[in-house]
Amino acid sequence: MKIDILTLFPKMFDNVLNESMLKIAQKKKKAKISVHNLRDWTHDSHKTADDRPYGGGSGMVMKIEPIHDALSDIIGKARIKRLMGKKSIGKGLRVVVLTPRGKVFNQKTAKKLSKLKHLILICGHYEGIDERAHHLATDEISIGDYILTGGEIPAMVLLDSALRLIPGVLGDRESLRDESFENGILEYPQYTRPRWFEGMNVPAVLLSGDHDRVEKWRKLEAMKKTKATRSDLWKN
Repeated sequence: MKIDILTLFPKMFDNVLNESMLKIAQKKKKAKISVHNLRDWTHDSHKTADDRPYGGGSGMVMKIEPIHDALSDIIGKARIKRLMGKKSIGKGLRVVVLTPRGKVFNQKTAKKLSKLKHLILICGHYEGIDERAHHLATDEISIGDYILTGGEIPAMVLLDSALRLIPGVLGDRESLRDESFENGILEYPQYTRPRWFEGMNVPAVLLSGDHDRVEKWRKLEAMKKTKATRSDLWKN
């Protein structure tokens, strides 16, 4: 998968792209990630990428020109015009704006994104981006009902969640099957050595060697945990 990230703060991605699953995805050549500084598409000596909002108000708003020009260079002017007209640009490409007003990100969306050939992430910042830039996107995504300083951290969350689902990135595909949200419920409790610690013991069933009993216990515990802590999931 080809991934392009448009941001005013590219250095925020320096460490996260070179650690853990994102590093593995690139090393295995399952993903090619490029981080672009939107200031490279500004046209004044100060590299101005934001301005005061029309109508007044606090804060600054990211300008549309750098975003438009960056996208034009990455996917071509013809596709930009199709985006602005909200016409199809193909199933393999999505242009995502990370914004609090977007559809809340979940495992289902992560799976869809993991199957793309090309993903472009636009990271908002300050008071947001010029509304016209939203017309250049296919999707608006939020990672939750709270406010962050910008879209950089949500972009990292989205990438970590989606890239690990690409076949060949995660070493043990079987482990994906039992993860939280895969079956609409939370994952069952996990234990490892030592067997006893400060009066807290590993459940005996996990030491029984009876795989059927272990499987039943895990399903029951997963349902109990979901019902107790995520009533919204349990209700669905």
